[in-house]
Amino acid sequence: MMITKQIQKPHKVLVVDDQELNRDILGMILEDGYDVIYACDGVEALAAIKENADSLSIVMLDIIMPNMDGFEVLRRMKADEQTKSIPVIVLTAEKDAELEALQLGAADFITKPFDLHEVILARVARIIELSEGRQLISSAEHDKLTDLYTRNFFFEYAQRLYTYHSETHFDAVAVNIEQFHSVNALHGRDFGNIILSAMGEEIRAFLSETEGIAARFEADRFAIYCLHQPDYGALLDRLQNKVDSASNGVRVRLRMGVREWGEGLDPVIMFDHARAACALARGDYHLSLQVYDKEMQEKELFYQRLLNDLQTAVDERQFVVFYQPKYNIQCDPPRLSSAEALIRWRHPELGMISPGEFVPLFERKGLISIVDSFVWENAAAQVADWKRRFGFELPVSVNLSRTDTFDSTLVERLVKLVADNHLIYRDLKLEVTESAYTENASQFLGVVESLRKAGFEIEMDDFGSGYSSLNMLSLMPVDVLKMDMKFVRNIENDATDRRLVTLILDIAKYLKVPVVAEGVETEGQLKILKDAGCDIVQGYYFSRPLPAEEFEKLIQKEIEIKRDRI
Repeated sequence: MMITKQIQKPHKVLVVDDQELNRDILGMILEDGYDVIYACDGVEALAAIKENADSLSIVMLDIIMPNMDGFEVLRRMKADEQTKSIPVIVLTAEKDAELEALQLGAADFITKPFDLHEVILARVARIIELSEGRQLISSAEHDKLTDLYTRNFFFEYAQRLYTYHSETHFDAVAVNIEQFHSVNALHGRDFGNIILSAMGEEIRAFLSETEGIAARFEADRFAIYCLHQPDYGALLDRLQNKVDSASNGVRVRLRMGVREWGEGLDPVIMFDHARAACALARGDYHLSLQVYDKEMQEKELFYQRLLNDLQTAVDERQFVVFYQPKYNIQCDPPRLSSAEALIRWRHPELGMISPGEFVPLFERKGLISIVDSFVWENAAAQVADWKRRFGFELPVSVNLSRTDTFDSTLVERLVKLVADNHLIYRDLKLEVTESAYTENASQFLGVVESLRKAGFEIEMDDFGSGYSSLNMLSLMPVDVLKMDMKFVRNIENDATDRRLVTLILDIAKYLKVPVVAEGVETEGQLKILKDAGCDIVQGYYFSRPLPAEEFEKLIQKEIEIKRDRI
């Protein structure tokens, strides 16, 4: 007697549709590879789902049905711990229904009349495979802190919206929290989490009023893909007000970049543009919202040109180091005491390019070390040349960027640079900024400590410009404080700025370190600083930054003054 062994089909599929013809069509397509069960409305579907929750691989769900529609089935499935992870493919001929279903957690959709049989089978197989691999795109793909989508789910979802609703005007919105690392460093991670949760709550509230999706990408970056809004300033104000309410008086600034819908632009490109726009609002407290436009596109192409030409600029010495003198004002007349090395770019086709254009760009892209190394080498050689030709010691300050501190050979390189040029360590001062400290405090402080042990003098640049200057100062001994020029700009007319300048000078006096005031342009500013006890100033009152050959005239003038005194 022959015994026939019944082979159990590996995956169970529930087909839910109120039209018997549609159930039959899908059953015919699926029955060779799947164990298919059926339901004719939402009520019957929920009963079947609960009965087969442990064995059900996927639900193919019609949306428009009597008794209970597919939307309600989705809501109840996602609210039930036992059924929320079962993937759902919606079946509909209504494009608006597709979008709402996806927002409720559907994994995919199939349009009516039904696609080719091969397409349906491929979609079902893919969703089951993703589900079993725990990679299912579903409403469970949320950032735990903000309850927004994760990055990968967000882009997959946005891509589907674009693919199947390319004519719908969805805009890309990027929102960043300004200096969030500093907020965390100063107020703690618990405070930072309160701000992030508030952001998530308000973004979800906004999306409840329109169509769209949102995600939290990294610590402080949010993305919103939503129907076009007539006023994104109103959205930014709304988010800022929510954060202000949650921050308990601590100033936390948001900035926003927007890329409006454009034909043929997929979400990835749109969010690249939105992030570029958002980056342009960094540090500009008067313009927190930037909308990507033609001018911005041209600027982006310009920046890409600069990135492409960086190495050529180094190889062909298109970069030029300028020097801005610093004067000791606690003597009469003021004496040339040192200088700051500043980079300039003489591009053969684009002309002279301001460092304000390329330095922030290279910092963002992690390429600033290439420029820094060029400045170090040229400044060291120039100081050695002046010492040799004029017998004049002129310490020069060079910038030390955050990226530089990741170089394990940094201390060794700088020590070698001093030795190769027959300098002493005080000839080459190292300027550090608050932003370098706040990105990776422990590593940065370790590098600075090693440099000071080697003999280098450390200058804290832009002191007072951000959240963490005092904290940085308490942890890292420095040899010079450089006062942020924004304090100097208004000291003749603003009593608060004058008081802040006095406060910074008092801190420096307590620490027994000299202060350099940047941006001095008028005699009135100079007098106030001198009377307040400031040691050294730099700025256009004395001189703009000069190429080496012009700077030499200042050295020669100083030498002549010395001779006359003798």
